[in-house]
Amino acid sequence: MPLRVAFAGTPDFAVPSLEALLESDVELTTVYTQPDRPAGRGRKLRASPVKTLALHHGLTVRQPVSLGTEAPTLQAEKIDLIVVVAYGLILPRAMLEVPRLGCVNVHASILPRWRGAAPIQRAIEAGDRRTGVTLMQMDEGLDTGPILAVADTLIGESENSQSLHDRLAVLGARTLRPLLAQLSRTPVPAIPQVQEGACYAQQLTRAQAWLDWHEPPDVLERRIRAFNPWPIARSQLDGMDYLMRHARLGPPGNWAEPGVVVAANDDVLQIQAGGGTLELLELQRPGGKALDTRTFLNGHSIEPGSMFMAPGPPDAHR
Repeated sequence: MPLRVAFAGTPDFAVPSLEALLESDVELTTVYTQPDRPAGRGRKLRASPVKTLALHHGLTVRQPVSLGTEAPTLQAEKIDLIVVVAYGLILPRAMLEVPRLGCVNVHASILPRWRGAAPIQRAIEAGDRRTGVTLMQMDEGLDTGPILAVADTLIGESENSQSLHDRLAVLGARTLRPLLAQLSRTPVPAIPQVQEGACYAQQLTRAQAWLDWHEPPDVLERRIRAFNPWPIARSQLDGMDYLMRHARLGPPGNWAEPGVVVAANDDVLQIQAGGGTLELLELQRPGGKALDTRTFLNGHSIEPGSMFMAPGPPDAHR
């Protein structure tokens, strides 16, 4: 008989894994996803990408605010396995213990590095050369369970969080398919995680998006890529917010105070950082379009000698 599987996931990252389940030989009984959230200028309730796909295929969708009373429902469905991908709620012990094959999580890092909420962004920000996906047998810890499968990939030199997110979502689904096939035949050995190299990927906030121009330009360049598409790296010039989406390293050396515009002409917008310069390649003002530097400078005058900086009061960062 096919495995009876429940799926729990919410954002775009989880969609390829749900598609993998739909294309497999398992019996997908229930899809859990976060409650609809207000979105857009009208703040109308919007279904998650996982809910949209599940309803399109006529699947049963459950959206509890809390999972405290869900175990009996799954027990009644005689679930063999729960697959969890970026769901957004922690499964309680009672739920973890229901399926006979346990719960499998698709996580966007090579564990134990970058446990937690923002592994994709933190890997780019830290300058990691490689990352990947880990399929893990879930326990009550935060991404601490034993490992069932791993797939790795290089991080591109100019890759941002969106492009890496999209690649890892596909890689996770590709790694999940053979695991499902194997689990339907025989138990899969799980390898306990080592503690060496373990670290946590702290959740992103808008306050972290403000650039500190005293930092080295390579650190700033990675942060700009890591924070694209959210929360978008930013700085202020003459009281106006500027959002920075793409940059490259400029010439080394100290010619001005950190944050000072060293050059602003044609397609070059060069900013002094700590020990070198950073050249902005794509930026925008809030509410405006993201533009390449040449196009942006044609419509917005930025003078050499002016200074980018973070706003003063800490509350303004939030």
